[in-house]
Amino acid sequence: MPTTKKPASRRKPQPKPCPDCNGTGEITETVRVGARKGRATDDRQTGLCLTCWGSGQATTD
Repeated sequence: MPTTKKPASRRKPQPKPCPDCNGTGEITETVRVGARKGRATDDRQTGLCLTCWGSGQATTD
């Protein structure tokens, strides 16, 4: 009895990482202090990447 071939499984292409956050979904910003000039400090804070909304994947448009 001959065996039938199974169809080859196809992989979905991997989405490209977001160019702004490099695929992490978070960006770091320098903390600024002061009302007028906004002096930069050595501290950093992380925030959600607004380009990919934290998914880490580049948009398709």
